[in-house]
Amino acid sequence: MAQYNMPKQARPKRMREGQVVLVASGDQRESANRVCWKAQLEIERDLKSAVESCGYELVRAHPYKRADKHGFIGSQKEGMEVFAGIDPEVKLIVAEAVWQYSHHVLHGLISHHGPILTVANWSGQWPGLVGMLNLNGSLTKAGIRYSTLWSEDFSDPKFIKKLRTWLERGSVIHRPGHVRSLSSIKIPARERRLGEALAAELQHRKAIMGVFDEGCMGMFNAVIPDHLLNPTGVYKERLSQSALLYATSQVSNREAGEVYSWIRKAGMKFRFGRNEETDLTRQQVLTQCKMYIAALRIAGEFGCDCIGIQYQLGLKDCLPASDLVEGMLNNSKRPPVKDARGRLLYRGEPLPHFNEVDECAGLDGLIIYRVHKAMGQPVENTLHDLRWGDWDRSGTTDEYVWVFEISGSVPPAHLVGGWAGAVGERQPSMYFRLGGSTIKGVSRTGEIVWSRIYIEHDRLNMDIGRGKVIELPPEETQRRWDCTTSQWPIMHAVTYGVGRDQMMAKHKSNHIQVVYAKSAPDADRAMLARAAMAEALGIRVNVCGARKNGRPWS
Repeated sequence: MAQYNMPKQARPKRMREGQVVLVASGDQRESANRVCWKAQLEIERDLKSAVESCGYELVRAHPYKRADKHGFIGSQKEGMEVFAGIDPEVKLIVAEAVWQYSHHVLHGLISHHGPILTVANWSGQWPGLVGMLNLNGSLTKAGIRYSTLWSEDFSDPKFIKKLRTWLERGSVIHRPGHVRSLSSIKIPARERRLGEALAAELQHRKAIMGVFDEGCMGMFNAVIPDHLLNPTGVYKERLSQSALLYATSQVSNREAGEVYSWIRKAGMKFRFGRNEETDLTRQQVLTQCKMYIAALRIAGEFGCDCIGIQYQLGLKDCLPASDLVEGMLNNSKRPPVKDARGRLLYRGEPLPHFNEVDECAGLDGLIIYRVHKAMGQPVENTLHDLRWGDWDRSGTTDEYVWVFEISGSVPPAHLVGGWAGAVGERQPSMYFRLGGSTIKGVSRTGEIVWSRIYIEHDRLNMDIGRGKVIELPPEETQRRWDCTTSQWPIMHAVTYGVGRDQMMAKHKSNHIQVVYAKSAPDADRAMLARAAMAEALGIRVNVCGARKNGRPWS
């Protein structure tokens, strides 16, 4: 009789009644994990006390790694080993004080049968809420049931009440009273006709989305499957960052110098130093200028209507960060670039770029561009991290003010003073070893439309709403920069009819898309036309919040 080597069945650790398991997903960049570990310890300490106050015990599923100087799950493989030892029926908390890579834990959460709770601190410096929102969007795309909570102080009564509910019932629900289906809202005939005509044009004369390597930073939620994207009329051109690296190396010093001179004449300033490891240098910026030229030439060669560069893993070890490149691409007023035949590429127009190759933002940005161009509204748009928020400490407003902030893709047209209001600072070495310039500045006041495309129930969805950007005193702006990342551009955003907790409960991504309009009525019309276009493309649309005056959409 044949003998077989049967695999040994894994035996997860048995849990006692009242025990709850905790896991902590981390960055894939060990430098970030080490720097952020202290903040994670604090959230786990506070969360442990909160769980114990409800009569339960919190048990960590994986140890502190002395050699690595942190206790995060740092890779997908490590996460699989951790989850192999977890009983799939137990209550499980994913606690996040930092940015995390969702694919480190997504596999285990997909196969977990017990209640899942994602929890984040409320901190700008330690963006656990950003990491949690990405994980929430990824779980939503994967069709996994989960609950979510966040807190500035894990001992506050509201948080404890909701935590106890989850511990006892296995779920906690946030009521989305600020959300209405587009089907319940009357869109004026002119805006509906425009949106539907633009949708029909896109599906007939199809568009190309250039993707320089998918899946940046484990963002499962940021990848649109072809069977959902293609019916909109958009198709991917799958490009390689190695091709971008090579094309960058082929750009001459003269061409890079011409782009750099254009930027300086436009008024942008750079804070240079001499130490390549810690300072921004002119050479880093010149290399970014070469990447800008290379990206436009590749996009032109393949006929791309929008592009996204991953840049975080791989490319960051070969080139300075792409942030300056991305912001230039998203701006109508930018340095001119010609192809090999001497033809001007994308004359007088931006080439919409979606930061961190977030394809949901790419599709949204392309739709925005076409709607706003047809309506004669500003076409420059960008994603931001939904980084943090706080009440104004200066007495300027009694409204809740969000910090929208992203390392790249912000067009100078969004900043106070435009190009002249932009300052280039070095990317933090914790994330970008080879540096590179950001486009730092303060977003100008004005009326905005915010949105997010995401995947739920194997279908494209869009949440869309209105808001404004306000001016805060320099001291308050600096306080918010000091609480987040001071090298990055900042937007002081107020969302009409959507409070902090409503946004956190409903938003399905760490990213939020924003675009300006010339006036509040223009922004309302542009929002409705875009909603009509998205609906005609097969996207399920939710209208969030209210109009500027607080009146509900009707």
